[in-house]
Amino acid sequence: MNDNTQPVFILVNPQMGENIGATARAILNCGLKQLRLVAPRDGWPNERAEATSSGALEMMHPIQVYQTLGEAIADCHHVFATTGLTRDVVKPVHTPEHAIQQTYSYIEKGQRVAILFGCERVGLGNQEMALANNLVTIPMNPDFSSLNLAQAALVMAYEWSKLTIQAKSIFLPTGKSEIATTENFARLFDRLDKELFDKGFYRVPEMKETTSRNIRALFSRATPTEQEINTLHGILTTLSSMRIKK
Repeated sequence: MNDNTQPVFILVNPQMGENIGATARAILNCGLKQLRLVAPRDGWPNERAEATSSGALEMMHPIQVYQTLGEAIADCHHVFATTGLTRDVVKPVHTPEHAIQQTYSYIEKGQRVAILFGCERVGLGNQEMALANNLVTIPMNPDFSSLNLAQAALVMAYEWSKLTIQAKSIFLPTGKSEIATTENFARLFDRLDKELFDKGFYRVPEMKETTSRNIRALFSRATPTEQEINTLHGILTTLSSMRIKK
């Protein structure tokens, strides 16, 4: 099944089934379901890949296997090749973040994008990178820049997830309760304000308006849910019914 709404991850000459499975698990964590293999050393299907994937392979599109890289990318419009080494290939080099931003823009135009990863031992060769439009290098410690195949795939997949799966800003999970309406929040605060006034909290009349406004700002910053508003009403009811012991 071809899905042109997300990039295709292609493993070129992967050696160990465990790394294929770990890669599948890593990219599915980020919502990606398209994985292609080019001449896997131990053939396909692979029991070790199945075991290491923790069920990811069953949830993804069926793995497509090709004998050559040219066949694997034949239906793609843009190809990014990941590399950690300087090669004798003159092509634009992107960071993962910028490469995925470009990928996203291409896919929005209906174009298919492939991201290549080389074999565990030597990565992608010059001939393979020559088939790509652009290169991608993950900035790492220059004294120790070696990444496992699944780790490299996860970095690229995570950059994709930041643009698509995850919200682009902070979000607030509220469970089964909705965020309280401004009307219900105002009703709670008016009740709190009255209780504070009746109990003598506002001891300096001239500061009452400022203090009240600051308290309102404090509660509104919390963005309470309807359930939390109800809980606060219950707290006020309990406190207002308590008798002060002397």
